Amino acid sequence: MLTRFTREQGEFAEAVREFCRRECGTREQLDSLTDNGREAHSPRLYSTLADLGYLGVSIPEEYGGSGGGTIEQVLLFEELWYGLAPVHGAGGSHTVGGILKRSASEEQRKKALGAIAAGSVMSISISEPEAGSDAAGIACKAEKVSGGYRLNGQKTWCSDAQFANNVLVVARTERSEQRHRGLTMFLVPTSSPGFEIRPIDTMGGREVNDLFFTDVIVPEDDVVGDPGRAWHQIMAGLNGERLVCAAQGVGMARRTFDDLLAYVKQRNQFGSAIGGFQAIRHRIADLAIEIEAARALTYDTAVRIAAAVEADQELVRATSMAKVKVTEVAKQVSLEGVQLMGGYGYATEYGMEAHLRRAVPATIYAGSNEIQREIISSTYGLR
Repeated sequence: MLTRFTREQGEFAEAVREFCRRECGTREQLDSLTDNGREAHSPRLYSTLADLGYLGVSIPEEYGGSGGGTIEQVLLFEELWYGLAPVHGAGGSHTVGGILKRSASEEQRKKALGAIAAGSVMSISISEPEAGSDAAGIACKAEKVSGGYRLNGQKTWCSDAQFANNVLVVARTERSEQRHRGLTMFLVPTSSPGFEIRPIDTMGGREVNDLFFTDVIVPEDDVVGDPGRAWHQIMAGLNGERLVCAAQGVGMARRTFDDLLAYVKQRNQFGSAIGGFQAIRHRIADLAIEIEAARALTYDTAVRIAAAVEADQELVRATSMAKVKVTEVAKQVSLEGVQLMGGYGYATEYGMEAHLRRAVPATIYAGSNEIQREIISSTYGLR
């Protein structure tokens, strides 16, 4: 535990840790909650988290939250992902919540932020078949009609839409020579007529989806922020998304490390535990160093975000660095875990292969690590 945590923050982290031990701490509990590992989100467990007030930890009290800050949010995601809690919808919901806090109208904040705190799942959809890392290439079209907009087009790789109540959709409302202009955000209920969700099977289970919009009518009241200016609103919000991703990565890395450490302590070969072999204990030491460095970077970034009035280049750089470092470390630890555990590493019984399946996609979503490196280098004037 880092010394900068207050007593209340430490108690909060321990409470979340104990919740995970109690509710999903055994293989049997996890299998029951996830359809034997096929589902990444348990509505039942998510509802319990909401009832305890955990989902509103970073939402202001006037909107139904508990009024915590960025550090509390990071602690929540670190402990949930350390505890293997199947609540995949929490990440997108908090990302959308952060964008709404900055860009939504007062009425939208009251309605949507309170819903998030109460357990409503929100998802965000930016990527399209021809606009992934190049988000400025968005072609999904929203045409102005009487009382709102008519939405048509396709989105892809949308996390959690299959169980979300609303999706924050970024669509093009006008064409401009400047490709980043003319984009608008819409908060679209998944129950809207003409809105179709098709799950994409992945190595991580049922996490992402294709979205299809056929003449979906979005009322004017569900436009988030200023029409045509979504690019700047999204970019500010993605700092929060990267921080959440880093916090999740810290939890994943710590849990993978602890499981690996337990294994090398009890696995005997050549008459002794393999953790006593120098080749292995030095690799364990290196992994521990990397995790501590990644965790320190994550919380340092959280402190900077909490203190910032608005995002500047240094803050953008810090969040991208945290996202890259932590997710790469989580992947490194899981790869080492599979290697050091040998055949047991890829046997589903032991869970190390599941850690690897969770860690690898983390280097891709929320902006791939290659794109993060582009962002980082651009903050140094390299273009």
